[in-house]
Amino acid sequence: MGLTKQYLRYVASAVFGLIGSQKGNIVFVTLRGEKGRYVAVPACEHVFIWDLRKGEKILILQGLKHEVTCLCPSPDGLHLAVGYEDGSIRIFSLLSGEGNVTFNGHKAAITSLKYDQLGGRLASGSKDTDVIVWDVINESGLYRLKGHKDAITQALFLREKNLLVTSGKDTMVKWWDLDTQHCFKTMVGHRTEVWGLVLVSEEKRLITGASDSELRAWDISYLQEIEDPEEPEPKKIKESSPGIQDSHEAEDGTLEMDEAPEDRILTCRKAGSIMREGRDRVVNLAVDRTGRILACHGTDSVLEVFCILSKEEIQKKMDKKMKKAKKKAKLNSCNEEEEDLEVNVKMTLQDEIQRVANIKASAKIKSFDLIHTPQGELKAVFLLQNNLVELYSLNASMPGPQPVRTNRITIGGHRSDVRTLSFSSDNIAILSAAADSIKIWNRSTLQCIRTMTCEYALCSFFVPGDRQVVIGTKTGKLQLYDLASGNLLETIDAHDGALWSLSLSPDQRGFVTGGADKSVKFWDFELVKDENSTQKRLSVKQTRTLQLDEEVLCVSYSPNQKLLAVSLLDCTVKVFYVDTLKFFLSLYGHKLPVICMDISYDGALIATGSADRNVKIWGLDFGDCHKSLFAHDDSVMYLRFVPKSHLFFTAGKDHKIKQWDADKFEHIQTLEGHHQEIWCLAVSPSGDYVVSSSHDKSLRLWERTREPLILEEEKEMQREAEYEESVAKEDQPAVPGETQGDNYFTGKKTIETVKAAERIMEAIELYREETAKMREHKAICKAAGKEVPLPINPILMAYGNISPSAYVLEIFKGIKSSELEESLLVLPFSYVPDILTLFNEFIQQGSDIELLCRCLFFLLRIHFGQITSNQMLVPVIEKLKETTISKVSQVRDVIGFNMAGLDYLKRECEAKSEVMFFADATSHLEEKKRKRKKREKLILTVT
Repeated sequence: MGLTKQYLRYVASAVFGLIGSQKGNIVFVTLRGEKGRYVAVPACEHVFIWDLRKGEKILILQGLKHEVTCLCPSPDGLHLAVGYEDGSIRIFSLLSGEGNVTFNGHKAAITSLKYDQLGGRLASGSKDTDVIVWDVINESGLYRLKGHKDAITQALFLREKNLLVTSGKDTMVKWWDLDTQHCFKTMVGHRTEVWGLVLVSEEKRLITGASDSELRAWDISYLQEIEDPEEPEPKKIKESSPGIQDSHEAEDGTLEMDEAPEDRILTCRKAGSIMREGRDRVVNLAVDRTGRILACHGTDSVLEVFCILSKEEIQKKMDKKMKKAKKKAKLNSCNEEEEDLEVNVKMTLQDEIQRVANIKASAKIKSFDLIHTPQGELKAVFLLQNNLVELYSLNASMPGPQPVRTNRITIGGHRSDVRTLSFSSDNIAILSAAADSIKIWNRSTLQCIRTMTCEYALCSFFVPGDRQVVIGTKTGKLQLYDLASGNLLETIDAHDGALWSLSLSPDQRGFVTGGADKSVKFWDFELVKDENSTQKRLSVKQTRTLQLDEEVLCVSYSPNQKLLAVSLLDCTVKVFYVDTLKFFLSLYGHKLPVICMDISYDGALIATGSADRNVKIWGLDFGDCHKSLFAHDDSVMYLRFVPKSHLFFTAGKDHKIKQWDADKFEHIQTLEGHHQEIWCLAVSPSGDYVVSSSHDKSLRLWERTREPLILEEEKEMQREAEYEESVAKEDQPAVPGETQGDNYFTGKKTIETVKAAERIMEAIELYREETAKMREHKAICKAAGKEVPLPINPILMAYGNISPSAYVLEIFKGIKSSELEESLLVLPFSYVPDILTLFNEFIQQGSDIELLCRCLFFLLRIHFGQITSNQMLVPVIEKLKETTISKVSQVRDVIGFNMAGLDYLKRECEAKSEVMFFADATSHLEEKKRKRKKREKLILTVT
């Protein structure tokens, strides 16, 4: 079948105009050994690394499809864990920028990520109410913790003990024992959602933030420490302030359920509350790495910073208070005893946690991060609601510290949504305009080369010559800007209402405007004398006005400049003659107003897009509707023909851009990437580039490739993608002994795990076939009495002419560590006996013991009943038992020997470095002495 018409594929080229997305959190990252200079910011599906000092983007961690919702850097600063909206987690290397590790376990967006102290484990919380602990080194899931009834908001590891504390929107704070993977304590003292929690004061205090203006403090006492008579009981606030304890018990009598002391690892008692200045909910609550600075913010633009005093500082404060009390007692000549004074002088929670300062950002704060510099300065970085990153510094040790804004990243994007886009005639420059600014971008470098302030822009175009731009605003004004200087040349009151649409005339001598004041106005370019200089400058003058009965939403010239199409609020498009302004055609059929339209290059067709989600293609000769297409799942916001063709693009509120053929009325391609409503798009004059803007604040550039696009193949790919999505949404495979819904495995069924299971099944089938062939071949050779050559399987030849059993091992090695368990879970039991037999052979050879034992133990766990009831497998299991124990002990011995050797080398290196350190110190001292003698000689000669 020959190709009747060839289309070329458009692909995503770049994302720009975006500084940071609102869904995720901003974090400091360490690059090139520098702390406090670089930040990682979510940017739709990518993560941008910004240099705060230079204001430049230095690294992009490429995402796949779903939006980033959570970031967490590893303790060593080498990796960054990224959580996505679909529940997947990827771990990127900050050195190479590659994400090699992927964890799939959650069914909904990731809301919390936290590493343990060493960075070996990662706890993830999600909107699906589960907490999963992942082994980062082994790239696998450890266990799933179920118990919360709503989305998880925070999860924290304890440093000294193998415990995890989590908070959720179900008002609960839960403590988990990770040795037994069960929840041993649930704190029910909150009346509203718990939005954040932190551990301070050497993990002896927990501070939680909820939906009110209180930060609640809880004293943690570990029962092992209380029961041990040698260790002193940790000092708690409630002992020194019984008033707070009593009031707490009176106020919240049902704070905790009474449990037997032997059943609990720790006790949690409320120590009091710190009142925030904000009256709304806590959005983020965090401490710096030292645990000394606590900060939180609500839904406003103020970050409240608190300082947590150390034991020594608290003692000093208590001594001062006692001194003052004694002085006062003497002045009042009271004969109170010291014990009475101590009772009167109580240390309150407000004395231990002191307010330092409030940092007011320039807009609403979405997230923040804190870091302490070596100079003792506190740095706070903010990701703001208006696509902005700001850095503030604060010296918390000084009395009455004032925050200072040191850096901000603004030039890389608009503060609000971009509502209009235009290409220059040479395809090089892109104009984007929003509610407060116009930016000119270089298409090849994606750098912003000019920023100009403006009113709320709705439409725009480059004046022929590309030296000026014209903007139509929401207030009905026309603004003319000069690009070389960035100055506003002229502002003209064009319409009484919003100026919705502009259309440049094909002869490039003027343009037409349509506004909410029910009029269409014609304008011509002219040169006028500039008041400030002797040269002439460009201006515009109104020539004609066409008054209509309804508000004008869109206007468009035909290429021969004979006709003018005007879209009205009454859901019709009226076509007029340009020269006489007489009515020619009325295009009616849309159920809602036509928001966008365009006329093809030859003037034969007009395509209209409406809020009723349909696109209609009309003939301009008779005004007949050629076809009505159901284009988008929401309003069609923009429509543009590709120059010199009958192909056109539409953009909708359903986050998609679609390409259509107006001759064949076929859908060609869908460009997916935006995560919010698309407001507008522009097609370059050459047709090679498309740029689009969205409510997610990103601008996306799409490029036409040389790759031909065949519609049948495209439809087939679409069907495959739908099938893959349906596979991921299917129920998880059932495991014997588990009730429905109680899936405690950490993995999730995805198309990758299904494909991995299929590869294992194919390898086992090939192994069975080849072994059967070999048996037949031996029988034939025996009967013939001579060797007959056996044909080699091409798959085994491709792997280097290996044996069938070695091929099975290669397939197991090729499966990602994070997908291994789920792939084995999908595998039918009929393949398990062969796998166990092969595992016995592999383990005896001593290759990949760790991988094989992991697979073996998992298979035994999930198929225990069937394996134990199968008499054929008894000898296999017995052999596996012997070989596994012996080989694992051998591997353990090797690892122990290597560890001892590494320890020895470490001690040797440390000893050498100490010697070198002292040698360096002595050489520096001698150098100083030499310089001092020289200086003294110079002084003597001068005198």
